[in-house]
Amino acid sequence: MSLLGKLEADVEIKAPAGKFHDVFSCRPHHVNTMSPDKIHGVDHHEGDWGKEGTVMTWNYTHDGVKKTAKEIVEAIDDKNNSTTFRVIDGDLMKEYKDFRLIVQATPKPNGEGSVVHWTLVYQKLHPQIPDPATLLEFVVHCSKDIDAHLTQTQAQK
Repeated sequence: MSLLGKLEADVEIKAPAGKFHDVFSCRPHHVNTMSPDKIHGVDHHEGDWGKEGTVMTWNYTHDGVKKTAKEIVEAIDDKNNSTTFRVIDGDLMKEYKDFRLIVQATPKPNGEGSVVHWTLVYQKLHPQIPDPATLLEFVVHCSKDIDAHLTQTQAQK
């Protein structure tokens, strides 16, 4: 059994790809207002919002348990609406040696909405650790919450 793993999922949203990307690249500290039952806050440690190298701690509830994940923004690709986070401390580091989350939003060809693609790339500490399938479900559900917030805000304008 390999210690290296990769899980991926797509979720269709109504919001434009650029607006969705902006949330994770520049305004992750607003996610708790968009998905408050899952994300309780994002604490800024260093760097500037919207810049690579920014360090933050996510406070969230996953599988019914309050957890934290301290992350660094490894890459922001505004052209492709992609942001890469690397976990550097917190609950995930109890089971994984390395953990990255990549979120990319792509406009649909018909111009109506987008497809959000999540990729979790990880290295387990030992073979008995399960793949983070429930965490992938968690980020998909957060994406739907963010989409609902963005489309509601857009409709109010």
